[in-house]
Amino acid sequence: MRADDPYGYLLVHFVEDSAGHGERVHLSLSEGDDPLRWRRLRGGEPLLESRAGTTGVRDPHVVRRPDGTGFHLVATDLRVWRPEGPDWEEFRRHGSRDVVVWDSPDLLTWSEPRLVTVAPPHAGMAWAPEAFYDEDTGVFVLHFAAALYVEDDPAHEGPCVPRIMTTTTRDFRSFTPAEPYLELPGGVIDMTAVRAGGQVHRFAKQDDAAPGSWQVFHQVGASFFHPAFRTLATGLGQGFGPAVEGPLVFPTHDGRRWYLWVDQYGTPPQGYRALTTTDIASGEWVPVPDDELHIPPHTKHGAVLPLQRGEWKGLARL
Repeated sequence: MRADDPYGYLLVHFVEDSAGHGERVHLSLSEGDDPLRWRRLRGGEPLLESRAGTTGVRDPHVVRRPDGTGFHLVATDLRVWRPEGPDWEEFRRHGSRDVVVWDSPDLLTWSEPRLVTVAPPHAGMAWAPEAFYDEDTGVFVLHFAAALYVEDDPAHEGPCVPRIMTTTTRDFRSFTPAEPYLELPGGVIDMTAVRAGGQVHRFAKQDDAAPGSWQVFHQVGASFFHPAFRTLATGLGQGFGPAVEGPLVFPTHDGRRWYLWVDQYGTPPQGYRALTTTDIASGEWVPVPDDELHIPPHTKHGAVLPLQRGEWKGLARL
């Protein structure tokens, strides 16, 4: 057995905690190579936090550099559970336009967090950032949700309709100006994208209040910036309850099975529920029975990174 053999999975996430401060970066590790059994590392204590910006981080996402030199982690700069309580209208209209970024050579040691402004001045927020390595261009595409307001509405009093924006980077320090990428009636948030079979599959959440909302949906296109994506499935995870969001998608190491997790936030306890398929191109996702996914409750909106054996062993010591 070699240290670089595919083995195990890492989940970066935050914890919903209205009475404490769970809006930090937590790590959970698969039990061995099983993608359905998880334990929180560090005795449940977070690994990373931000004391800048809003002092909260949600929706963390980790990506491996294609040259094998390390990892980057990005997260939403948002503290919902603050002393004065949550105000979602304020968060959408006058929230942070920054994302929080960390770098690591090995998933064990991390840089200090830094805030990077990615949303334009007329945006109300920058939510759920994720990084997708675009093999076609050789750059990372950072995508996030933002509501844009017209220039003569500096108070951001007009309609608040989030859309997916993109910017590109090579080093997670310098970013190109953000541009609109995906818009849907009522708004769209929480996009994630994966490459499979030479195509790009993207998943996102259309706003609940949109007429005929697709809810969490699955589309496929020839490349990340292809102008015509085809919709394969809508309403994914609705069997778990009417309120699901934050999809994450990952394959098993042998590539024979894919998992789609959705964040169920409508009824307590909140947290992930899972669907699975052996053919991602089919768009046919089957719910995983509740008693088969073993993960602590309130494990919220993050990303799963397939690991190598040496990485898994190093993380298991935390």
